[in-house]
Amino acid sequence: MTIRLYDTATRGVRDFVPLQEGKAGLYVCGLTVQSEPHVGHVRSAVNFDVLQRWLRHRGYDVTFIRNVTDIDDKILAKAAERGLPWYAHAARMTRELDRAYAALNVAPPTYEPLATGHVPEMVELITELIERGHAYAAEDGSGDVYFDVQSWPQYGELTRQRIDDMEAAEDADPRGKRDPRDFALWKGHKESEPATASWPSPWGRGRPGWHIECSAMAGKYLGSAFDIHGGGVDLRFPHHENELAQSRAAGHPFASYWMHNAWITTAGEKMSKSLGNSLAIPAVLETYRGIELRYYLVAAHYRSHVEFSFEALDEAAAGFRRIEHFLERAADVVGEIGSAGMPCADFVNAMDDDLGTPAAVAAIHEVVREGNRLLAGGDSAALRGNAASVRAMLAVLGLDPADPVWQTGASGHEEQLTAAVDALVSELLEQRAAARATKDFAAADAIRDRIKSAGILITDTPDGPTWSLEAGTK
Repeated sequence: MTIRLYDTATRGVRDFVPLQEGKAGLYVCGLTVQSEPHVGHVRSAVNFDVLQRWLRHRGYDVTFIRNVTDIDDKILAKAAERGLPWYAHAARMTRELDRAYAALNVAPPTYEPLATGHVPEMVELITELIERGHAYAAEDGSGDVYFDVQSWPQYGELTRQRIDDMEAAEDADPRGKRDPRDFALWKGHKESEPATASWPSPWGRGRPGWHIECSAMAGKYLGSAFDIHGGGVDLRFPHHENELAQSRAAGHPFASYWMHNAWITTAGEKMSKSLGNSLAIPAVLETYRGIELRYYLVAAHYRSHVEFSFEALDEAAAGFRRIEHFLERAADVVGEIGSAGMPCADFVNAMDDDLGTPAAVAAIHEVVREGNRLLAGGDSAALRGNAASVRAMLAVLGLDPADPVWQTGASGHEEQLTAAVDALVSELLEQRAAARATKDFAAADAIRDRIKSAGILITDTPDGPTWSLEAGTK
């Protein structure tokens, strides 16, 4: 089956046909590093990480670019609030972002360009647009340069809007514009801004506008035409619309497919710093493991809006631990489980159908249920193949618990603590077994409740009881 992807531009699912056979170029708009990353931020990174993993699994040689916007109005404002140079604040937030990605096993892209490292390419692209009659320098002496939307009749094609139906943003600065809907390609330096936040250009010192950054970086690393452009659904307009217009106006075909992940909401509103309803990654990871949070994000389809709740995260964590528990029990029976298994047909079909991760996760659980039946039946060879298939499918989703990346956070102290808990729980389980053997069920139930109150889940198996931490326990 051919991989099929939903293309925002055509508003439909269509076969993925790359520009070069066997290769795939993927550009994803990364974050503007103004503040600490929250759960809503990392959803996009996780979703497109799954996409690039699946493309590679299906045999494509993927060049994956995910940029970092490290100069922006909001970065300047946040840095000023915190009394830091803007570049120091941006670097600090970039490190926070890197830690969040690592905690959720988001693989590094092929390249991760910084906007500030590509100003010459942006100046070159702006110059080209001016020469083609699609951009102009403001005549008010500000040093600003704008894209002329009226010069490009196709403006609005990505989101299917007509220019005449559009209104300028309420917070848009109208100075120097021929049309209030024109957008900034270059922003002249202002006396109120740090001198370090400006670069020389033919129009005077200044800094690039947000939209021109991605067009320039995508073109540098993927060429004038590439396969897939991705990002959050909130970027469709104006960011991606403007990227598309300025790139094609400059004579570059740009992206063949546009993919957008949906929001994570809280109380029906997009999770964002401005709304004050964000959940910082380090705070969430104080209660949940990174692999559990990633499972929660992966289990929802990337185009589905997710209403965040800790109850839902608890359920997801418990569901993932059932998979983990099966793999642990299988390993106890057959020994080390290899990672060279094959995903089942239902998993492959689901992933080929616009990254249908909900159905793919359901397929994993079905294979686990079959594995539990094999555990009871004693067919070691079949069990080994079954468990290897589970590991292979989890690996595609970045969720293989045997992946060393999930082990790096465990310290020697944590391992020692786990061993101590195991010894104590094992002793209590022996006491429970002795009570049941003498038909003292009240005592057995009391021991069980005591263990459960400590946040420990007991599972009775044909080989005896086993334990694991309940979701939300750390």
